Amino acid sequence: MLFVRQAGTPGMRTACFPDPAAEADPAGLARAVSLAGAMAGASDGMAWVGPATAARQTAVALGWEPHVVPALGEADYGRWSGLPYVRVAEEEPEALARWLSDPEAAPHGGESLGALAARVAAWLEGVRGVPGSGGGVVVCDAGVVRAAVGCALGLDPVRAGRLDVAPLSSTGLAVSRDGWRVTHVNRRLVP
Repeated sequence: MLFVRQAGTPGMRTACFPDPAAEADPAGLARAVSLAGAMAGASDGMAWVGPATAARQTAVALGWEPHVVPALGEADYGRWSGLPYVRVAEEEPEALARWLSDPEAAPHGGESLGALAARVAAWLEGVRGVPGSGGGVVVCDAGVVRAAVGCALGLDPVRAGRLDVAPLSSTGLAVSRDGWRVTHVNRRLVP
């Protein structure tokens, strides 16, 4: 299964917590369009996508029909959604530290990293037994990619959060006898 991180958004460029309504950056979408030919063989024309606007836009730019799967949505950041990281760090340093160190903490009124990881792991388990699902494509934001890799490697959500996942990079998972194995992480897509 190929996970493609969605194209960047203006909020990503200014170091903000993700906002699911944010549109993809025009330059990122243009890059995705330029990659469409090279990515054509990665999918049967369909991609599972998170519900974020930028994920759907990226799938279309890559030439795939998006099929929205709520389980593939980025974490719900509650009142932090769309806010700059630095502002949250200044205004709520203890809450941010707790959220970054405790996978079950959700001081922002949204979703914990543990809940995100459980949601993604349940989806992966559900598609693992479907014939051909190992060859599917997912377009989503970084948190979902980290959760998927964490599930495959048995990492807790805090450790999985240390993975760097660049916009328009790919991460591969392959079905194994007892779950998933990681084939690559954060590989740059090239035309």
